[in-house]
Amino acid sequence: MKNEIDLSIIIVSFNTKKIIDNCLNSIFQSLKNSKFTSETIVIDNGSIDGSVDLIKQKYPQVRLNSNKTNLGFGKANNQGTLISKGNYLLFLNSDTVVINCAIDKLYDFTKSNNGKMICGGKLFNLDMSPQPSCGPQYSLINIFIALFLKGDYFGLTRYSPNKITNVDWIMGACMMMSKNLFNTVGGFDEGIFMYMEEIDFEYRARMLKFNIQFFPDAHFIHLGAASGEGRNRAILNVFKGFKYYYKKHFGFWKNILLNLILISKSLISILLFTIIINNSKKKLYLEALKISVSK
Repeated sequence: MKNEIDLSIIIVSFNTKKIIDNCLNSIFQSLKNSKFTSETIVIDNGSIDGSVDLIKQKYPQVRLNSNKTNLGFGKANNQGTLISKGNYLLFLNSDTVVINCAIDKLYDFTKSNNGKMICGGKLFNLDMSPQPSCGPQYSLINIFIALFLKGDYFGLTRYSPNKITNVDWIMGACMMMSKNLFNTVGGFDEGIFMYMEEIDFEYRARMLKFNIQFFPDAHFIHLGAASGEGRNRAILNVFKGFKYYYKKHFGFWKNILLNLILISKSLISILLFTIIINNSKKKLYLEALKISVSK
């Protein structure tokens, strides 16, 4: 069946009532003067905070699909893609805000390359400082640098360029591509619940010779895991994601070395937080250690 519209915007939501309101409002404000046709799809992962009612009442133009339980980021985005009608797809996190005509700019840039690449815009924190949101392949060296040498902080393993840049990955908070590319790559791996699903997807895309481009002229605010609890969950999910990703794509010895890196990071952190008496962080890295030694 021929697609009816140009762009499908797909958002996964789980108990994000306050922030998805801002996200949807910014999308429709941004698209007021767009020359292409679009639809906005929200896949709700079993929210109990009133998100679904808010969307139904305030944004009746949204195509809303409500799951009974939280199916995870990748599986929910795959659901959104299956019901989408657009030739192009924009995956947006519910904690993003579109600045001005960012969607138009990203769409024009992505389409200009005939759907042969994955594109991401430039993300900003709430204070409008640039948010590093792309980077190099997560090789063992880069994982070590990220975990032990603050590679993300120093711009070695995660950065935010000011010019169009070919990269190995862009953050899943804002990703645009053609539906044909998405289907060719095979969609998101539903074995990853949250974090690293875009890294896995983009690795498979690069193996099929698709390019990944960071496009700094399209601006979005991204709140991210702002709370301490959110950051803790992120650390554990990243550990799980690294292990899943390496087991899927790389051989025995690289997996052994990855486990050694993760175990070392966990043990050093446990020792440090024991010394400075930070029990919550100690507990966090005890959980990380369990993940590190698991099969």
